[in-house]
Amino acid sequence: MNVDVLFTGGAVFVGEGDPRTDLAVGVTDGRITAVVAASEAERLCGPTTTTVDLAGALLSPGFQDAHIHPIGGGVEALQCDLTAAESAEDAVRTIAAYAAANPDEEWILGGGWSMDHFVGGAPTRDLIDAVVGDRPVVLSSRDHHSAWANTRAIELAGLSADSVDPEDGRMERDAEGFPAGTFHEGAMNLFDEVKPVPTPELTYRGLMHAQSLLIAQGVTGWQDAWVGADGPGTGTLEAYERAVDEGTLRVHVTGSQWWERDRGLEQIPAIIARRDARLSSGTADRFQLGTVKMMVDGVAENFTAAMLDPYLDAQGEHTCNHGIEFIEPEILNEAVRQIDAAGMQVHFHALGDRAVRSALDAVEAARNANGPSDGRHHLAHLQVVAAEDTGRFAEIDAVANLQMLWATHEEQLDTLTLPFMSARAATRQYPFGDLVRDGARIAAGSDWPVSTADPLAAIHIGVTRVGPETHAGPLGGEEQRLNLSTAFAAYTSGTAYVNHRDHDTGWIREGYLANLVVIEPNPFALAPEDLAHAAVAQTWIEGSRVYTRGS
Repeated sequence: MNVDVLFTGGAVFVGEGDPRTDLAVGVTDGRITAVVAASEAERLCGPTTTTVDLAGALLSPGFQDAHIHPIGGGVEALQCDLTAAESAEDAVRTIAAYAAANPDEEWILGGGWSMDHFVGGAPTRDLIDAVVGDRPVVLSSRDHHSAWANTRAIELAGLSADSVDPEDGRMERDAEGFPAGTFHEGAMNLFDEVKPVPTPELTYRGLMHAQSLLIAQGVTGWQDAWVGADGPGTGTLEAYERAVDEGTLRVHVTGSQWWERDRGLEQIPAIIARRDARLSSGTADRFQLGTVKMMVDGVAENFTAAMLDPYLDAQGEHTCNHGIEFIEPEILNEAVRQIDAAGMQVHFHALGDRAVRSALDAVEAARNANGPSDGRHHLAHLQVVAAEDTGRFAEIDAVANLQMLWATHEEQLDTLTLPFMSARAATRQYPFGDLVRDGARIAAGSDWPVSTADPLAAIHIGVTRVGPETHAGPLGGEEQRLNLSTAFAAYTSGTAYVNHRDHDTGWIREGYLANLVVIEPNPFALAPEDLAHAAVAQTWIEGSRVYTRGS
């Protein structure tokens, strides 16, 4: 048998366990057709075979991201992008430069500012007013749970000191009660009636831009954590469908249909209908809609993550604030039961320990009502998980969707989160080691553009619990570290399982799609603290090389 492409001369991570150094991998017509002993590689070669000498590098299944917002990230990168700003002053300079370079834009939109650059994590409107006062400006925070607006935008939205906070969010206010410039959670939506939505063309360009960036990081498939609730003709669903129709979507995508938390169970029939329409389209293998995304709570840095213990104030005293659960438990349980019964998956945003428990309760209730299913329901973020709940993941067959990059000491965590948590909650930060020891199945995602989409950067922290420039010890202690093969499996076979793509992706096996990544140097040959030196050298999708570093 002659193969089209032959990989030899390196280590091979097949999707679990330690890499093999005695294998060669052959690809024909876009699929892996041979996984053989390296000594047998020569018999696979023919006159047209392309041989890839790995020269000691690692060959791995392509990475898959279990929780990502690629279109939002791509669009923001094309707008006023603050992700590179290193301080409040730098962010303001970036806004001023963008406004000067784009004088015809009626609204300045974008995002990426970091809460830890501003006092109390809350930038004020006057900072933008000083450089852009004549046009409205609204910019999402890096974690997309807050927005920063100038006075012009606040006025156009009709907001004043008399405006009431929405039930699912709040406005920061100045001494007179007027909106100070930062809007958390549901309060971000107060601009929706006046703020323009991205055009269909910008949305599509954002998707294409994101795909290029992600392929360069070795990502060959993902689960988009927010598809749908942004208007016909302008939204993410239409962008994906256009990309499928035009043949420009190279990766495989599972779309999580957005659960509109201001509505109830009446939205389920339309969700199922969209799933079914994709299944009957003939192109569901490339893009499918079998998942529902449910936001159970917010985030800890703005005190909206739902916690078992109340948050503390600046003096370390208990407040009455336990955060916000966006969906009433009775509605959550019944919705999950119906979604599970329809053969669909639920993708939970569950960050605080109370939200994690509520999501696990909902999955358990669905299991009790419907019996076992192949839903592969998963909980993302898991910043705080009570010790008594880590074992429940395996018991009820729920997947832990890890954002490994966050599991380290950094300024936002250390200054805006940990000082305001109870002592018990502060010791339960991202307990990945506990989850694995208790038998949880794990997957991995980035939440980009909240943080980098680079799987290797995340794996580095998952293994060390220490960031490249962090001087503190491992967050949560060494016992919460993952071993390297477990972290790699989470980003490959683990996420393929969550995406219901483990039958043909996520593993190096004969018959599977040749979605592969070459990494050099081989990370398994590096000390844990040196993992940051590993980088993607090549990305292959269905047997075609779609990225080569340096070219």
